Amino acid sequence: MLRWANYPATRFFYRRALYLGKSAYKKLCCIAAKYSQRLSNQEPAHGVNEIDPISDLLTVHKAKISMTKSLTSLWLKNLRRVGKAQQAQGRQLFKSLLTTAARAPQVKMTKPANVAKAVRPATLKIVKALKPVKPPVVKTAKPRRRAAAVPAQPAVALLPALPGSWKKAFFSLPGTGLAPARRMMYWLYLPSGVANAPLPLVVMLHGCKQTATDFAASTRMNQLAERKGFAVLYPQQSAAADANRCWHWYRRATQQGHGDVALIAEMIKQVRARHQLDTKRTYAAGLSAGAGLATILALRHPQLIAAAGLHSAPVYGTSDSPISGFQAMQQGAGVHHRDAVSEFSDSKLHFPGMPVMLIQGKSDSVVRRVNVDNLSAQFSIVDAPWITSAQPVVRSYAGRSSGRSPRHAYKTTTYYAGRKPMLVKCEIDGLGHAWSGGEGSLDYSAPEGPDATLLLWTFFSGQQRQQSVPVVM
Repeated sequence: MLRWANYPATRFFYRRALYLGKSAYKKLCCIAAKYSQRLSNQEPAHGVNEIDPISDLLTVHKAKISMTKSLTSLWLKNLRRVGKAQQAQGRQLFKSLLTTAARAPQVKMTKPANVAKAVRPATLKIVKALKPVKPPVVKTAKPRRRAAAVPAQPAVALLPALPGSWKKAFFSLPGTGLAPARRMMYWLYLPSGVANAPLPLVVMLHGCKQTATDFAASTRMNQLAERKGFAVLYPQQSAAADANRCWHWYRRATQQGHGDVALIAEMIKQVRARHQLDTKRTYAAGLSAGAGLATILALRHPQLIAAAGLHSAPVYGTSDSPISGFQAMQQGAGVHHRDAVSEFSDSKLHFPGMPVMLIQGKSDSVVRRVNVDNLSAQFSIVDAPWITSAQPVVRSYAGRSSGRSPRHAYKTTTYYAGRKPMLVKCEIDGLGHAWSGGEGSLDYSAPEGPDATLLLWTFFSGQQRQQSVPVVM
């Protein structure tokens, strides 16, 4: 008896069956066994049955058709299995989304049982239809309004009702030549009562992301002006000029006295003339970018400004772009800060000197402490002809954490011109980039003392515009 696997045709069927699948393999084994059995029968020529090749070919063809059907059905079964798995995953994902929406905070479901029944059939229909359908609308109750951590009221509401005059106005500067016309808004506070003499004027320049009313509320300068009897002018940077309302202290044109500096200088002249304010006692103060502009205003218009108060101010004159300005705020000016003020030490200019108070928080990460050291060195050069003390007077003040007026510890370093302080550097422990002793509910304002507003006015009140000129050696 011959082995059926030795024939080429049966070997082909055997390999094909192994490739196509188990069911087709069994059928081909039966066909190949029958075929090999017929070949192995050695009956005489006049036997009853002879091998019919046509019927064998038909049998093989039927086997091929059967194998194709078996493979097709196997492929479809696998495809259905994969499709069901994908549908199950999609159903779970859709349910998780509905569950997340139902678990949203501060939302109460009106009828959770009915909602669950309405969601489930809709989910099955979406999965079967494989079409995007909007999730069912869930009726929710209005959430209770929680108290905000930050006061919702604007800074204007924090301004107390004072008996003095608090008005908004606009100042316009006509264009000259190619320079366009300029317009700037400002707020002016005038204390109540009849003054026997012209009132002093303090010009307050706000920082970035602040308005004039924000700065007035955070510094409480109006309250002090009402008690002490002086006027306060708050120029406001336009949002059209700068999206964050920053003064452009870092531009070369501004440092040369153009732009906002020229506009504010003319504004001061108009306000003083209109309200008959004291021309010898006009002071400039500011925070951060406003302090940077106050530095330029004081140095470029010394006949207009009697003294300057700079809180968290950047170094002067060492930047020419926003990037270099940010670099100066973080790293200072190195050795170039002395060159920036060399022109003011020229005896031919007859610079009258500029009394200045510098206030800096030791924990300030926006305008680093190195800036106050650079500014102190710059003004020691500018005011060198008037400083009479060879060594500064250093005073330390302890902090207090309790009581009605808590404050940080701080230290002052003072250079005198005779008996008047000419250059004062005040360094405050634990203070960040904020106005010291201000309104704590507003940004860039720290409630802990010392009170920078009172410190500045105490310094300003002893200063008047000096007309003397240093002797040229």
